[in-house]
Amino acid sequence: MSRVLSADWVLPIEGPPLRNGAIAVEGGRIVAVGARDDLDPGTHYPEAVIVPGFVNAHSHLEYAVYGGFGDGLADFAEWIALHIQRKARIGWGEYVDIARFGAAQCLASGVSTVGDCSYSGATAVACADLGLRATVYLEVFGADATLGLEHFAEIKERVDGFFSDRVRPGISPHAPYSVSLDLYRACAELGLPVATHISESPAELLYLTRGEGPWGAYSDLLVPHPGTTGTRMLAEEDLLGEDVVAAHCVMVDAEEIELLASTGTGVAHCPRSNASLGCGVAPLTELRAAGAKVGVGTDSPASAPSFDFFAELRSVLLSARARAQRPSALSAAETLELGTLGGARALGLAAEIGSLVPGKRADFAVISTAGSPYAPVEDPSAAVVFGGSPDRVLATFVNGELRYERGGTEWHELTAAAHSARRAMLAAPAAAEPAAARRA
Repeated sequence: MSRVLSADWVLPIEGPPLRNGAIAVEGGRIVAVGARDDLDPGTHYPEAVIVPGFVNAHSHLEYAVYGGFGDGLADFAEWIALHIQRKARIGWGEYVDIARFGAAQCLASGVSTVGDCSYSGATAVACADLGLRATVYLEVFGADATLGLEHFAEIKERVDGFFSDRVRPGISPHAPYSVSLDLYRACAELGLPVATHISESPAELLYLTRGEGPWGAYSDLLVPHPGTTGTRMLAEEDLLGEDVVAAHCVMVDAEEIELLASTGTGVAHCPRSNASLGCGVAPLTELRAAGAKVGVGTDSPASAPSFDFFAELRSVLLSARARAQRPSALSAAETLELGTLGGARALGLAAEIGSLVPGKRADFAVISTAGSPYAPVEDPSAAVVFGGSPDRVLATFVNGELRYERGGTEWHELTAAAHSARRAMLAAPAAAEPAAARRA
């Protein structure tokens, strides 16, 4: 028997907005989308918009409590050292607590799916427990392919029991400056979804192409520079493609944009992280014009301020308009598509999620417009993108199951455990921290 949910507006994404729309759900999938009057009476959300669940195409849930760690540090080595020191103060249990907190924050922001790069594998546990859909890209580092794959196998074995149709495993060779070409090749041979960080900053570009710049002095922490950009290196080795997600892509030229688009590589656009780290503004308009599969990612509080997906969507829109110097560069409706169907395409999941279409998974969010500056609603996409916030999310559904409800899902113990983990990471005397961290 189907269940019907309706609201003042339904935004299918693949189709025009529906005033007084409704969706019918059965067996975890959408079975009908249409006018409220044409479907059986069900649960109605007044002064609200139903949208596909947001797809966070690049996250690090295990860093949910890392807010402010190393913020403003210009020295790469000290930034890395600070994170390594603090991460070493906690164990597996705390990793899981933090990842659960990150998953909860995503659900509370209307996110139903994440593409998460996971250092320890704790994200698989968190998403399985809280009901979030996920591709969990287990991270690998280093020059030695054998050691890298052994590390991957150890992590995967620890969390194998948490993978399912909803939570699938992937692998993340971290970046061209931290992973050798041999290890990239070995990762590709596993046949799993792949995520990597590419062309994030000018400093990265200088190191990869010439072995110079701010990172040149820390080459002992990195793999040898290849003499070319990460995008070109991977393209030359046929290591881009439909099953690959490239996060950031800030420093890409016209040729690299074409390589990303022509290979069907997903691009995770993370404007708040890029801005917070001083990396620049990615060429979103050019990527879209080339036909690249672009989605939206929050990255993590280690770089961006939060998992607030509405704040990320506004940054997507505003940075695109600012870079292009014209307000027509990106509309609210186009931005909303990037955050839903665009992310699904980037992760290779568009056949299952990202829009409200019969046959797709019943992943959706209900967002209140009551008291919004955009009420009464003229443009529902603008009301969501410009006027939305986590405290306006009334409910988030995954596979047709309620996974978050405002006022009914508190997560007090989960939050307390995550805050306890952060306190443990901050517990060491200030003298143990890098000098620049003490000055910041």
